[in-house]
Order: sequence, then structure tokens, then C-alpha cells
Amino acid sequence: MLRAASEADVPAMLDIYAPFVRNTTVTFEYDVPAQAEFLRRFREITAQFPWLVWEENGEILGYAYASAPFTRDAYRWCAEDSVYLRPEAQGQGIGQALCGAVEEILTRQGYRRIYAIITSENRKSISFHQKIGYHFLAEFPDCGFKFGRWLGVTWLEKTLNFAGVPNGFPESWQDVRRN
Repeated sequence: MLRAASEADVPAMLDIYAPFVRNTTVTFEYDVPAQAEFLRRFREITAQFPWLVWEENGEILGYAYASAPFTRDAYRWCAEDSVYLRPEAQGQGIGQALCGAVEEILTRQGYRRIYAIITSENRKSISFHQKIGYHFLAEFPDCGFKFGRWLGVTWLEKTLNFAGVPNGFPESWQDVRRN
């Protein structure tokens, strides 16, 4: 079942995220964030952006959220997606459902573009994003260093909304949820 994430989900989401930090180059973080730090991030992100979970039989199998890829005001119509699944949840359409729901919310909020910023060797994620409509934008070689080696980053993008002049900044997720 797809639903909005809550603060009560933070421990389960951190449990999903931790192996990606410790064992992979999927994330460029070196250390697993403390639960308090992960909660702080959750609160900060959900003030503006959607954060969703997929739950079955009381267990969180995955989560996806959007965040700001850039900080200057002129970029406020851009978002970046992130999706993390338990290994046993991969290949079942859960990631696609989560990302599709995040994109739908971002569209309603008024976002124009969404980016996927992926470690270049993570071919599985790149292929997944291309399958759901993202297009290659750029590759930045050797810009991250983890596990004793240099890693590149691949940027993909997807257009969500029209190219016209916006009436204002995108609405917050909290406002969209209330309406």
C-alpha cells in the first residue's frame, strides 16, 4: 500500500537506507546518519516536498521522496527524486509506483522539472529512470570518492509541467495535501 510517510516510519526507512550507505556507492554518504539526523532531514524535506512509503503487512518495503537539487530561488521549479527499496521489494513495480506518485504530487504542486542524480555505475537505477521517462542530461566523471575510488554521477531529467510563465512558486506539499 502506498501512503504518505510519517515520523513513525523514520526508523524503518533508515533501516532500508543504512545498507546503501555501508555497502554501496548508490549514495555518497560515508556514514549512516543517526536517527535524529534522519528525522531532521525528513521534517525539513516534507515541509515542501512529498515523501511516500510502500507498506505491506505492517512492513515498510521502500520509500521515495523529492527534494531541492539547488538552493537559489530561480531553481525553485526543479526537484530531485530519491527512491530506496529493500532488496526483496525490487523488481515488483513498487519503485515505479512510488516514483509515479511523487511525480504526480510534484506536478500538482507546480514543479516543472525533476532530476535523477545517480552514481554512474548504478546502471540499474539509470535504466529504471529511463524506463519511467527520464532522459539523459549529463555525466560528471570522477566527482565523488568512496570506497577508495573515484565515481561519476549521471544526471537524468523529466519535464513535469508546461514551459509558460508560472503564477508563483510551487505550492508546499502540505498545502497540496490539505486541498
